[in-house]
Amino acid sequence: QLQLAEPGARSPQPGAPLRLSCAASRTISSINAIAWYRQTPGKEREPVATFTSGGTTNYRDSVKGRFTISRDNAKNTVYLQMNSLKPEDTAVYYCNANYLGNVFWGQGTRVTVSS
Repeated sequence: QLQLAEPGARSPQPGAPLRLSCAASRTISSINAIAWYRQTPGKEREPVATFTSGGTTNYRDSVKGRFTISRDNAKNTVYLQMNSLKPEDTAVYYCNANYLGNVFWGQGTRVTVSS
């Protein structure tokens, strides 16, 4: 069993930075397949930033150069640093991990980018 805790809703201004955190209920040092997804109403949940099992990162084209996924194994926490936010980034952001053959999700953080 793995639980992923995310922060509450955020409402950053366009162009502003925002860092989301995902606190795991157990050590993540051995969990390499970790990612951030996002979803808007009526749309499929889509991957935004991914840590592969090989330790490399992958980003959706629309966020390349603006978003960065990182991890702090000592704190059992995964981060998503979002810079130069745009209204199009408005979505619910979910932390995701594959552990013991199962997929686990955070509860989601609603991010609304508006003036």
